[in-house]
Amino acid sequence: MTERATPDHIEFGREWRLPDEAATLRLGRRLAQVLDEGGVIYLNGPLGAGKTSFARALLVAWGVGERVKSPTYSLVESYTVGMRTAWHLDLYRIADPAELEWLGLDALSEPAAVVLVEWPERGTGALPAADMELRLAYAEPGPGRTALLRAFTARGERMLSRLA
Repeated sequence: MTERATPDHIEFGREWRLPDEAATLRLGRRLAQVLDEGGVIYLNGPLGAGKTSFARALLVAWGVGERVKSPTYSLVESYTVGMRTAWHLDLYRIADPAELEWLGLDALSEPAAVVLVEWPERGTGALPAADMELRLAYAEPGPGRTALLRAFTARGERMLSRLA
């Protein structure tokens, strides 16, 4: 686990080596087990790094019983699990955060909701702050990926510590 002081808080992080897609899916399922408080998770990484696969594994493990679709074209998909909501956003096609106004993103601030955002930098200023960030990258040297999970809030730190 890495620790880095910042002006506002201490940022905690943990890294994983993901040798194949199955490892990425396992990480998504593990994180789903610690989302009892809900949370906002930003998913970063280049095209093909596994952001959507990770999100799909997390949502299914969290209890989404229907088909988990990629929000690449719809921009946002919502799911209900019991009395809670999960949101999955893919902002790759957004050129300006102002384009998000018509999506009704106010609902994303529901405290118990799970919010997964791919390409969050394209929604700067229009999104709720992240509790955690997952940064996926191609492993050097390959094959596989690397994953860095960082916590930015107390809720994110609790989730990350429960993963350890």
